[in-house]
Amino acid sequence: MNLLRAAELKVGLLVLVVAGLIGYMSMSVSENPNIFGRANKAWFLVKDANGLVKGSQVKSAGIPVGVIKNVSLQDGQARVDLEMKSDFPLYSSAAVEIKSQGILGDKNVAIVAGSPTDQPLAHGGQILNVKDTGSLDKVIESVGDIADSLKSTAQALKEAMTEDGSRKQILGRIVSNIEHLTQDISEVTARNKGKINDIVDQVDRVTKSLDDILNDKGDDSLKNQLKRTVARMDSAMKNIDEITGKINRGEGTIGKLVNDDETVDNLNTAIDGVNNFLDTADKLQTSLDFHSDYLANVNMTKTEVGIKLQPGLDRFYYIGVVDDPAGYSEQQIASTTVNGGSNSTVNTTTVYKNKFMFDLLFGKTFWDVSVKGGVIENTGGVGFEYSFLRSRAKFEVDAFDFTNMNLRARLQYNLWRGIYVTGGVNDIMNNKRLYSNYIGAGLLLTNDDMKLLLAKIPMGQ
Repeated sequence: MNLLRAAELKVGLLVLVVAGLIGYMSMSVSENPNIFGRANKAWFLVKDANGLVKGSQVKSAGIPVGVIKNVSLQDGQARVDLEMKSDFPLYSSAAVEIKSQGILGDKNVAIVAGSPTDQPLAHGGQILNVKDTGSLDKVIESVGDIADSLKSTAQALKEAMTEDGSRKQILGRIVSNIEHLTQDISEVTARNKGKINDIVDQVDRVTKSLDDILNDKGDDSLKNQLKRTVARMDSAMKNIDEITGKINRGEGTIGKLVNDDETVDNLNTAIDGVNNFLDTADKLQTSLDFHSDYLANVNMTKTEVGIKLQPGLDRFYYIGVVDDPAGYSEQQIASTTVNGGSNSTVNTTTVYKNKFMFDLLFGKTFWDVSVKGGVIENTGGVGFEYSFLRSRAKFEVDAFDFTNMNLRARLQYNLWRGIYVTGGVNDIMNNKRLYSNYIGAGLLLTNDDMKLLLAKIPMGQ
């Protein structure tokens, strides 16, 4: 047996390659990630670092781009060291803003890269533009300013309400004007006593008319109408009393909700579950991937539709359905005997069969490299992905079906807004007689793309 063709040697070589990749990626995410030049470091000074936690995320435009590496004391101020992703450039006009996340004092760091027209910030350089809007002391200082304003207002009110008043304050002038107005009214009433008596006589006549209306005893009188209205209100109050009685006795849905602790607990649990689901859905990054590849050697097209769920920057889940017209092959052998003699002709034909297959993978991302494992085309498998050219290009290698090792390689390049082209080799070792070069294209839709498409769909009136 040829040792170089042994399955044990092939599996051993694959294990060594994967172990080397894992070791490389472990060093890439170690405590000193710039071993391979992957991290972009910077730092800034702030008077108060209370609420800033080592290892917490640094965001730009709401997107995580780095972490807080360390918080230390320097020259009486807090020095905050940052480690940014290598594809996130920093310029001399870069700025950071410390924001408050709640009333408990938690803070996070938001960073702006700066203008690309400025000089790039040196590796490990200081960011000079720092804005702290998350300090609780600033809120207390604002409350103190408000208290001073209230004190000034109270002093002005006190001056305005003294015996002689104070025309220095607006309120004092208002009180003085009211005093003059009352004096004028007194003089007017003194000069027009006769007219005022006429007005009083008219009011007397009006009150007598109202008395006649109220004492009318007819069926349509105001008194009888009021009695009927009061009777209807009394009936309504009785109905309300019956309803509240049922609620207090725990009858009906509302009664159980108010009086049954178990029902209330179940409702609170359901509400908490909905809130947690909505919060998770808001943070979850979802993308839909569709691509087709033309298999040159078998003259057929392979199609795959998948969903990628990414709850964080460092991990993802992938679920895919594959329609492969050359999912497996069969060898058909036909022999022909010439004129009943001993000579015969043997023809071997490879027949390809269609097969639906599934992918179910979990992946872990280490900066530009991702390791994944799980089910690949209905069999166990592992693989890795390497992103480069600012994540516009990606190189993948997958190994699966270890009994008849299927090894494939793929190169992908994004052209424009999720539209990409691919090319590669399937079944490189030809263990399953499915070796083929292929090229293809695909479409990747993210959360934002799907929201935009849904917003453009006309809804029925």
